[in-house]
Amino acid sequence: MFQRIFDFISSYLAAFRLPRVGILDILEMIILAFLLYQAMKWMKNTRAWAVVKGLAVILVFMAVAEILDMTTIIWIGKSLFTLLAVAIIVALQPEIRRLIEDLGKNNLLTSLIILGEKQNEGRFSDKTLNEIISASFEMGRARTGALIVIEAESPLEEYERTGIAVDGIVTSQLLVNIFEHNTPLHDGAVIIRGDRVQSATCYLPLSDNRSLSKDLGTRHRAGVGISEVTDALVIIVSEETGKVSVAQNGELFRCLDVIDLRRKLERIQDKKEGKPKKIKNKKGEGKKDEAKADAQS
Repeated sequence: MFQRIFDFISSYLAAFRLPRVGILDILEMIILAFLLYQAMKWMKNTRAWAVVKGLAVILVFMAVAEILDMTTIIWIGKSLFTLLAVAIIVALQPEIRRLIEDLGKNNLLTSLIILGEKQNEGRFSDKTLNEIISASFEMGRARTGALIVIEAESPLEEYERTGIAVDGIVTSQLLVNIFEHNTPLHDGAVIIRGDRVQSATCYLPLSDNRSLSKDLGTRHRAGVGISEVTDALVIIVSEETGKVSVAQNGELFRCLDVIDLRRKLERIQDKKEGKPKKIKNKKGEGKKDEAKADAQS
């Protein structure tokens, strides 16, 4: 078996020859690397990323079958290859169309230059984090129902398309105004990506979890439902009680205070920091946040 694996690798290495590399070849490699990077970045924000991971598993399995000379599995894989390719194109047709449209709208070079700065800030800035917390508890005090979905790794574009595009910077005033009673955008969920409110009045899947309390309404079940199918963090403000809850990974955490909500947002923020800042307690300043948390909760 090991001899067969060695022969398989040797046959491929024997055919590998290093050609002469010129300036045009280097330029071509840079262009191809840039295009490959952009393609992978696009795929990561769509359903294509899950498809690519599934294909990688299939390719590894086929490679093992080739090495071990499993002829039946190899024949089935080759026979289904064309059908699989067509199925992938049909399944990803909306994403492919949107990619072609984005090529004419976005400045890819500019986005590449500023990419490094955004990585250090995490998924969203500290200002956005504070604005979300402020809006959540302000709406809680006013008994204004709210459903705020914060995107993590899983793309939420499928749910964005069910709502109305907003594309505004996250501020507490914007969030409070969106969920204000008798306004055009108050019904449904708000989706936040990075530091921007992408869409409002979005429809979310309802959870079928029978272990949820019977006193929970549609808003809470929708928050749990989207957290079951994605890794998003969902903030729910109850219209009846004004309590703030969070749904994540199919679990509902009810009646959170300011400190608890901040901790959950900081986890999903995934901010890259060198050393955590130490808060010094000078002249009672260290207790200000606790007093503020008690007042808002």
